[in-house]
Amino acid sequence: MSARTDTKVRNVWLHIIAIFVGAGVIVPVAFGVLGGFKDNGQLSTNPFGLPDPWVPENYTGILSSSGFWRPLFNSTLIAVATTVLLVLVAAMAAYVFARFNFRGREFYYTIFAAGLMFPFAVAILPLFVLLRELSLLNSPLGVILPQAAFGLPVTIIILRAFFRTVPGEVEEAAILDGCTPFGFFWRILLPMARPALATVSVLAIVNSWNNFMLPLVVFTDPAWWTLPIGVQQFQGQYASDTARVLAYVVLAMVPALAFYSMAERQLVGGLASGATKG
Repeated sequence: MSARTDTKVRNVWLHIIAIFVGAGVIVPVAFGVLGGFKDNGQLSTNPFGLPDPWVPENYTGILSSSGFWRPLFNSTLIAVATTVLLVLVAAMAAYVFARFNFRGREFYYTIFAAGLMFPFAVAILPLFVLLRELSLLNSPLGVILPQAAFGLPVTIIILRAFFRTVPGEVEEAAILDGCTPFGFFWRILLPMARPALATVSVLAIVNSWNNFMLPLVVFTDPAWWTLPIGVQQFQGQYASDTARVLAYVVLAMVPALAFYSMAERQLVGGLASGATKG
């Protein structure tokens, strides 16, 4: 009886904690969404109430301007290109580290893993100098290539762990059927690793989408600004119009939230699959 009581008490506390955490996430989002439908006067006199009257012009004005759609396109282009390049290179490297035995394999793998301990902010100055020497400033490659490089450590670690769970008998059978090592990697291993590939792809897209420092350093041309930079510039331009700024921030969150809601099952499934197989 006491054990059942302890379980009920623990469940109550877990629900209370979950409610507080959920409120900490939902309340700011709801404040931003409703604030975008108000004017500045309503935000001053009634910041937490419903809009009265509703002011949809804040949202429609942003949606009808290129100041939102161009950064959205840039963020999408950079995120997709970064993810494709990162997953392709990391998958090939993880395949070598997982399925081939060669001298110094663990040493080289440790070097890749050590990249997790290297802060991105520390590298921003030498990275800027390198990109300037390579004439990659104000170029999307100046953001895509560094993002892919800094995403390699965690992506290789996740994919290598998954690739090592594939039985050796599968590879032996493929080789007996005339499959080359690259053919096994491309035709058999990658389709089997779809949960892990989906996981690292989601992580890469989210990291690229939220990246602010690197695009800020690389892009001085407004034509290549991404959404995080667009939010900052819009806030500076309309600093006195808080309602319009809130509307822009909410619209900037919508694509990321929509993508994450669609990819959540793949992300959780991939992590759970890697945990159970590892």
